[in-house]
Amino acid sequence: MSAGITKIPHRIVVGVDGSPSARAALRWAVRQAAFTGGTVDAVMAWQIPMMLRTYTWTPIYTEEARDFEQDAKKTLEAVIRDEVGPADSQRVTSRVVNGQTAEVLLEASANADLLVVGSRGHRVFAEALLGSVGQHCMHHARCPVLVMPGEPDQPAA
Repeated sequence: MSAGITKIPHRIVVGVDGSPSARAALRWAVRQAAFTGGTVDAVMAWQIPMMLRTYTWTPIYTEEARDFEQDAKKTLEAVIRDEVGPADSQRVTSRVVNGQTAEVLLEASANADLLVVGSRGHRVFAEALLGSVGQHCMHHARCPVLVMPGEPDQPAA
């Protein structure tokens, strides 16, 4: 490498929601980061469920919101612990962000080299080939997007 040029490691952002395809996406992203000498930002978005948002006189308390955030952190850390080996754990940074999933991932990947998402997550239309988050990210991301179809050893359901 020429003098004065510093190599910036590749940065991969991966959306994690605990689904099989998101777990496969995380595993793939970590392998790719190891191959390229890069890093992985494992990102999980959370929101207060619509049925708990209130437009009446009953407020949503900050403690309840904190519970949703804590649950998301626990889920993300558990997925990372399950899917990332000890040798690669230093490559992975976890981020839990309050917001709509697709928008959170687009913002997190704004300066990334690659965004990796699962083909479908824990949503109502789980049988769809490509979920709404993946669809939105493919159309609006400022970096390449890889959509992971799911468990590579298992046939698509």
